[in-house]
Amino acid sequence: MFRTLADHIVHFFTTPDASLAFTSLPFLCAFIIFFNIYLLLIHARRTLLLTYVILFSLFFAYKANGTLVLLLPATIVCSWLLTRWMQRCTSAARRWLLALNIVVTLLPLLYYKYANFLTATLNDIIHTNFSPLSLVLPLGISFYTFQALSYCIDAYRQQTPSRVTLLEYTFAITFFPTLMAGPITRPAYLIPQLRRPLCASRTTVYTGLWLIMVGLVKKAVISDYLAQFNEWIFDAPADYSGFENLMGILGFSLQIYLDFSGYSDIAIGLASLLGLHLKDNFNAPYKSRNLTEFWRRWHISLSTWFRDYLYFPLGGSRRGTRRTLLNLLIIMLVSGLWHGASWMFVVWGGLHGIGLIIHKLLRPHLRTIPDILPVRILSTLLTFLFVATAWVFFTSPDLATAISVIRLSITEFDPAYLQPFYAARPLWVILLLLGYALHFTPTRIAHRLRLCYFRTPWLIKLLLFLLVVQLVINVSQESVRPFIYAQF
Repeated sequence: MFRTLADHIVHFFTTPDASLAFTSLPFLCAFIIFFNIYLLLIHARRTLLLTYVILFSLFFAYKANGTLVLLLPATIVCSWLLTRWMQRCTSAARRWLLALNIVVTLLPLLYYKYANFLTATLNDIIHTNFSPLSLVLPLGISFYTFQALSYCIDAYRQQTPSRVTLLEYTFAITFFPTLMAGPITRPAYLIPQLRRPLCASRTTVYTGLWLIMVGLVKKAVISDYLAQFNEWIFDAPADYSGFENLMGILGFSLQIYLDFSGYSDIAIGLASLLGLHLKDNFNAPYKSRNLTEFWRRWHISLSTWFRDYLYFPLGGSRRGTRRTLLNLLIIMLVSGLWHGASWMFVVWGGLHGIGLIIHKLLRPHLRTIPDILPVRILSTLLTFLFVATAWVFFTSPDLATAISVIRLSITEFDPAYLQPFYAARPLWVILLLLGYALHFTPTRIAHRLRLCYFRTPWLIKLLLFLLVVQLVINVSQESVRPFIYAQF
C-alpha cells in the first residue's frame, strides 16, 4: 500500500498533466499544501517568499505544459534584459529596442499558435501541399505573452515601478492564478503590491474563499453541466429541432460566460488568499444595453489591454470618424485572432467590429431616445441577441454549422417542444434558468450575500466550502472538463 501511495506521489510531481485545472482535486490538494507552507513563510524574508511562490508557479506550468514550460522562463529573461537595456539608452535607440523586444516576445506565440493556420491558409490559396507541423500549443502562452508585452511597453512609456528586479518580474509573469487563463495582470499593477508586506488577513482570506466558491459553482457545476448538451447541438445541429438549437445557443452563451468568469473568480480568490489583489475581469456583461458597454464588462483585462496598447496607438478616436471606425474593426479582428487560429474566430471578431461600428454611427440618434424602463429592457435584449448569435460562430467548427444552427433556430422553432424538452432534461433547464437569474441579480443583493457570508462563524464558512466541493464532485463528470479559454 505504501509503495502504491509513493508511486502516486512521484507520478503527480514528475508527470505533466494538462487537466491540472483550478477545479481539479489534484490542484486543490497541491494548493492546500502550498498555502500552509506559504503561511509559515509569510513573515520570512521577501526574497524567500517570492522564490517559493515562483517555484510553485513553475511547477504548475510544468504540470500543464511539460518541457514546453521552458518557453516561459526564456520569455521572461529575454523580455527583462531587453527592457533594462532599453531603459538605459537614448530616445532613438529606445524605439528600436522596444520593437525588438516586442518581436522577440511575440515570436513563440506566433509560431506555436499561428504557424499551422498560415500553412493551411497558403495551401488553400495557392494550392500547395505543405504538411502541418507537429505543434502543441503551450497552455497560457497568450496570457503571459501579453503580460510581458505590457511590461516592456509600460517601461518605454515610463509607467512602470523603478528598478524592477528579475525576481519581481518573474513573480509577476509566472504568478500561477493568472498564468494559464488570466486575468491579464500587468506587472506594473502587481509589482507594487509585492513591495508592501504581504498579509493573509481575515478579510483577504474570507474574500478569497467566497470568490473560489462562487467560481466553482459557476464553472464546475453550472457551466460544465450545460456543456454536455451544447456540444451535441454544435456537433450535429441537423439532428435536433429548432427549439433544441435555440436552447443550444442560449446554453452556450451562459456556458462560456460562467466558464470564464468562474475561472477568473477562482484566480482572483486564490490571489486574495495570498494577500494580493487582482482586478475584476467581468461585470455582468449580459446586462449591457449596447455592444460598446458589453466590451467594457466582458473580459475586462483583455479589452483594456487592446484599448491601451493597440487602439490608442492606432489613433483611437482622435483622427476622425472614418479612422475611428477602422480602428474599431482592426481591434476586433485582432481580438478574434487572439482567441484562436481559425477563420471562425475572425468572423466572430468581424461581427463584433461591425456591431461596434453601427453603434458608433447610431449613437447620436440613440441619445434622443428616452431612457425609460421599456427602452432599457429592449436595448438589453437586442444586445444579448446579437452577442448570443455571434457566439454561434465562435464555437461552431465551420461556417456551414453556424449558419445551420441559426437557420434551424429561426425557421423551425416550435414552442410545443418546451414541455418534452423539460421532461427529457429537467436539471439542464433548471441550471440554465438559475444561471441567468443569478447573472441578472441586482448587484446590491450579491453584495449583501457576501456580507452575510463574512459575518457567519468560521465553522459555517468551512461547511459551506465543503458543501460546494461535494456539489462539484456530484455534478461533474468522471474527469474535469477543460477550461474553454485555456485553448486560447
